[in-house]
Amino acid sequence: MKSDIQIAKESELKPIKEVALELGLEEDDLELYGKYKGKVADEALNKLEGKAQGKLVLVTAINPTPAGEGKTTTTVGLGDALKKQGEKVVIALREPSLGPCFGIKGGAAGGGYAQVVPMEDLNLHFTGDFHAITSANNLIAAMLDNHIQQGNELGIDPRQIVWKRCLDMNDRVLRNVVVGLGNKMDGVVREDHFVITVATEIMAILCLATDLNDLKEKIGRAIVAYNYKNEPVTVADIKATGAAAALLKDALKPNLIQTLEHTPAFVHGGPFANIAHGCNSIKATKAALKLGDIVITEAGFGADLGAEKFFDIKCPVAGLKPDAVVLVATIRALKYNGGVAKEDLNTENLEALAKGIVNLEKHIENLHKYNVPVVVTLNAFVSDTEKENEFVKKFCEEKGCRFALSEVWAKGGEGGLALADEVKAVLKEGNANFAPLYNAELPLEEKIKKVATEIYGAGDVQFEVAASKQLARLKSLGFDHLPVCMAKNQYSLSDDPTLLGRPRDFTLHIRELYVSAGAGFVVALTGTVMTMPGLPKVPAANNIDVNGVGEIVGLF
Repeated sequence: MKSDIQIAKESELKPIKEVALELGLEEDDLELYGKYKGKVADEALNKLEGKAQGKLVLVTAINPTPAGEGKTTTTVGLGDALKKQGEKVVIALREPSLGPCFGIKGGAAGGGYAQVVPMEDLNLHFTGDFHAITSANNLIAAMLDNHIQQGNELGIDPRQIVWKRCLDMNDRVLRNVVVGLGNKMDGVVREDHFVITVATEIMAILCLATDLNDLKEKIGRAIVAYNYKNEPVTVADIKATGAAAALLKDALKPNLIQTLEHTPAFVHGGPFANIAHGCNSIKATKAALKLGDIVITEAGFGADLGAEKFFDIKCPVAGLKPDAVVLVATIRALKYNGGVAKEDLNTENLEALAKGIVNLEKHIENLHKYNVPVVVTLNAFVSDTEKENEFVKKFCEEKGCRFALSEVWAKGGEGGLALADEVKAVLKEGNANFAPLYNAELPLEEKIKKVATEIYGAGDVQFEVAASKQLARLKSLGFDHLPVCMAKNQYSLSDDPTLLGRPRDFTLHIRELYVSAGAGFVVALTGTVMTMPGLPKVPAANNIDVNGVGEIVGLF
């Protein structure tokens, strides 16, 4: 089998203006970034107001394992399959971060014969959205420190600065730094921190903003620090709102590209789901719903993270009501959850499969809590056996789910026709009656406990001393009504990444709470989730190069 980048390079792309034309968009509706990438202009989006929306399908997965699940690959392949069946379908995805591309996880363009292209452009810089977000975030940081340097009229307490600088790269040495060293004119000496760009509040704000005015409003109310009276200081207070919004003006416009089979794909925004809310932009999703009859979107990592945040944060903010969920699993990942070592996953093992399928079981139960019908799909590997596939199929049907085998990695849209049939059948039945897990007006601690106990399976939630103080402060400041964005490792339903399968009755530990007042949610940090990842011992960057004719090689 060829590598992803080989397959992508050998594909024939359509000019993006032709892809847009299939959606009813004219060339003047696009702002072109070369022949194969474009942003949809605000004027074009405004013309879609009042148009009926298509059906919304969320693709999510079981907890990720080293064996790989293929959630984005399934999303792309399902879109291609529906297009092959004559449906007017649009895909809506997140943009990849450079951190995982050069680190260990890889990109976010799908794989095999189910990819979005141009693959190298998408994974490396794309249309510059992440650079704009990084610049806007760091401009705010610079203006904050400058305000302190220039007399500190707002009485900002340098020990209570909560706005962190960012970089879209895995760089562990930047997690904790000291700034302002030197002489008096070099600033006030203080401890500072970096997060990866996809974990910033600016990323969340961009993805949750409905238009430019909403973007400015959200940026302006973001909290950057607290003063000596313990009162919040916002971006608006340091007069950085307009300049930050100016840097984000073009980044706010959704990006349009295509799959290998020329299915239109909006790829816009990219918050991580383990440390942020894990969904592509509201603007892109809503544009897709106006332009297509069926929209296939995804949420990051497993359903305990990405799907929960899609349902409980994005949908209420955007007024979205999903019509179906596709839950992706693999035989290999289920056996891994059953205790099989990675090197032994190619061997048939029904006993381990029966033990590990409890992870899939819990995700099915969780998704049913939102009153949206579930289709389970197995992303096929050549090592899977007929007995193993039949075991999972029977299990899913007993749990009230439709089931389909997906072979999109090897066959593209052709390998997703069975899955497309099941999804269309669910949409035709129209049994979705979506409702979030909790009412946002519940007290903060109750919302946290509800997610922890009902979605993760925890028996109890323990707030560390610092988190308890932060909880009291957030409530006193009036942030009790906001939804909760749980920052948790992606590998386990619990806050311990080594607990595979379906851990029960564990204690979830909340170590820190802070408000993203601009984005409109409270972040609850559990376990040891890193907001600035590090590179592995052998990073993917070791294998990436540019050959003599300017072609990128070694990128997956």
